[in-house]
Amino acid sequence: MDVFASLGDGFAVAFTLQNLGLALLGCFLGTIMGALPGLGPSNGVAILIPLAFTLGLGPTPSLILLTSVYYGAMYGGRISSILLGIPGDEPAMMTVLDGHPMAKKGMAGEALSLSGIASFVGAFFATWGLIFLAPQLVKIALLFGPAEYFALFALAFATLGGVSSTNQAKSAFAAMLGLGLAMIGVDTQTGVPRFTFGEVHLYDGLDFLVAIVGLFALSEVFIFLEHRHGSADASSTQLKLGRLTPPMSMIKQCTPTMLRTSVLGFIAGVLPGAGASLGSFISYSMEKRLVDKEGTFGTGDPRGVAAPEAGNNAAAGGALVPMLALGVPGSGTTAVLLAVLLSLNITPGPLLFAQNPDVVWGLIAALFIANIMLLALNIPMVGIFTRVLMVPPRILMPIVAMVSFVGIYGISGSSFDLLIMIGFGVMGWVLRKLDVPLVPIILGTLLGNTMENNLRRAITIDNGDWFTLIDSPLSIALWAIAILGFIMPLIVGRVVRAKMHRRRDEEGVLSD
Repeated sequence: MDVFASLGDGFAVAFTLQNLGLALLGCFLGTIMGALPGLGPSNGVAILIPLAFTLGLGPTPSLILLTSVYYGAMYGGRISSILLGIPGDEPAMMTVLDGHPMAKKGMAGEALSLSGIASFVGAFFATWGLIFLAPQLVKIALLFGPAEYFALFALAFATLGGVSSTNQAKSAFAAMLGLGLAMIGVDTQTGVPRFTFGEVHLYDGLDFLVAIVGLFALSEVFIFLEHRHGSADASSTQLKLGRLTPPMSMIKQCTPTMLRTSVLGFIAGVLPGAGASLGSFISYSMEKRLVDKEGTFGTGDPRGVAAPEAGNNAAAGGALVPMLALGVPGSGTTAVLLAVLLSLNITPGPLLFAQNPDVVWGLIAALFIANIMLLALNIPMVGIFTRVLMVPPRILMPIVAMVSFVGIYGISGSSFDLLIMIGFGVMGWVLRKLDVPLVPIILGTLLGNTMENNLRRAITIDNGDWFTLIDSPLSIALWAIAILGFIMPLIVGRVVRAKMHRRRDEEGVLSD
């Protein structure tokens, strides 16, 4: 089959000393980033983008490094969830429910290793799903014209909040802000400067890498300075790791759970705006209904650890499918990876598989390699990763700031970009205090110009007739899904979020 021949070529690309070393480095750093409460995969990837560019890496090595960080952060999120009862990121929230009670029973090592195995199963399944599903989406995407692409981008913005969003209006505001920022610069059709205020440095528009590092990395520094300065939770030292590997009986008991929830999580990841949080929640909820006959979930049941971990890691892989095949990110982290691709002059979408097969298949092969590396790292090195939780913010945050400033200056050589980055950092800090999501801003900045160009092209082709935007069955279907995707969270999202938080609060895990 052509798929397996292409995958073989991908392994030939990935199996170089440089790429293997970058995958190992990304897995290690990603696990550390994921273990630190509050950082998560989006921030972890954003923080390390400057490193990839400073090292002068090409497209494939850069993606291998950053996707390894992505997968590693998804693995690492469960460390603080299990040991401290504090989710490393939102998808790891459900892992707290049974992971932390297992740790308090002296089974922390078993819980950590079991979660690593479940993460491996979920990510492994998702990578195979990416192999077979993405090329099929490419065939569909070749039917897209300018009007259909405009509708597709509108769908991405409409569904970005997802059911886990606390406020659809704030998500819409963030998307509009991102689109407004994308308008800065010289209009490519008329040559008229827009919103530059006479500043020559803005004629080329805003560099979205600068925006990403400022919004995610620097705003995280400001948040730490405001709330967590000088603190270091030492509670992890009060828990004994115990046995580092789960018994075979536990793995056998959890295997059906891992397989079922991998499928659910992958589907949740492919859906625009759903993401790993929903994948984790529905995986845990389904398993609780299917197998929790004795009411052991929430008291330290291993299946309650395996279910959300397999689900959220499968969702992380699933989110790569629309990003690579359609050029539309399925999650916040894939939006950051999309920015990396665009900065490397590679446009994700239908033509990516034909024009840059070495990048795509090298990346997919590297996902398999990174997944195996993560399993090999996470079981024997559990003790080392847990010590990362003891790193005080006064040491960690200056390192994050240094990487951000040195990396951005190394990319552009412009002190003006450093000022812009600080501005985005302050803006990100303010928006996070107001609970305004940052990912729609990034997506608007990334896709704004392309969305505008497709709108202009579609209307120009049809002599100024705006009805061309709903002139084909495909575009009508995309608009219908976009409207439904924006309205449904308003109806069911409140119920889903209430169940997620009520289930967490009923167990009382986070307060222990």
